[in-house]
Amino acid sequence: MGERMQDKVAVITGGACGIGAGTARRFVEQGASVVVSDLNREAGQALADELGDRARFIRADVTREEDVAAAVDLAVDSFGRLDCMINNAGIIGAVGSIKDISVEAWDRTTAILMRGVFLGMKHAARVMIPQKSGCILSVTSTAGVAGGLGPHVYTAAKHGVVGLTKSVGSELAKHRIRVNAVAPGNIVTVMTSALITGEPDNQDVAAEMIAVMSPLGFSGYPIDVANALLYLASDEARYVTGHTLVVDAGQTTSGEAGEMFHQQEADIIREEGKRGM
Repeated sequence: MGERMQDKVAVITGGACGIGAGTARRFVEQGASVVVSDLNREAGQALADELGDRARFIRADVTREEDVAAAVDLAVDSFGRLDCMINNAGIIGAVGSIKDISVEAWDRTTAILMRGVFLGMKHAARVMIPQKSGCILSVTSTAGVAGGLGPHVYTAAKHGVVGLTKSVGSELAKHRIRVNAVAPGNIVTVMTSALITGEPDNQDVAAEMIAVMSPLGFSGYPIDVANALLYLASDEARYVTGHTLVVDAGQTTSGEAGEMFHQQEADIIREEGKRGM
């Protein structure tokens, strides 16, 4: 058992699979207690059962303030405090040319990718300010630090997460609360598999394709992002705030971008493990 997160308490939105689940497992391995928040009740409860007494599951929609507040309250009620809020829940969202994206798809996508992060920050701050300690982490994307690496709405929202991280980090520093983000590149999850191959369960093929695109020549996995989040959540990062840590095998420094996200004719909203939202 590690000690980098010993006796700390974290809430992880979108925690039932992919990066969220990988982070939950890594944090518990390192001594933390976690609240797994997700829409997927079956997968989320199964993960909490796997992790044992130091894990709880709550079904929550990050676009609903009462759900996010309940996830934070569950952490405090179950474990006595909140040390780390991880805003991870996300979708690819609306895809297509800027001339074709519907207002409804824009609103639904930004509600999950931006409002969800805002609500996580708000309710974490509610608990952390009286504690005079804590850290808030958000999962953005390489699409949040460069153009051409994601759909338009996704890109706008993820850039917003980077900006909000800087702004909220500036406000909360005086309360000894650190606010940072991680920007993953292509990571092998059911969501990226669905996007790249058309099938969420086709992760082996997705991994091969990601490896070909990777400047380092191999695929990134949820554990790679979990390790970045672990560093930022730990006391090793005690002097780091307002920062976005890019985890992308150097993709954003290679000058490579693509048009795949702008050539789709239909608006598509996909959530990890599900289609057809």
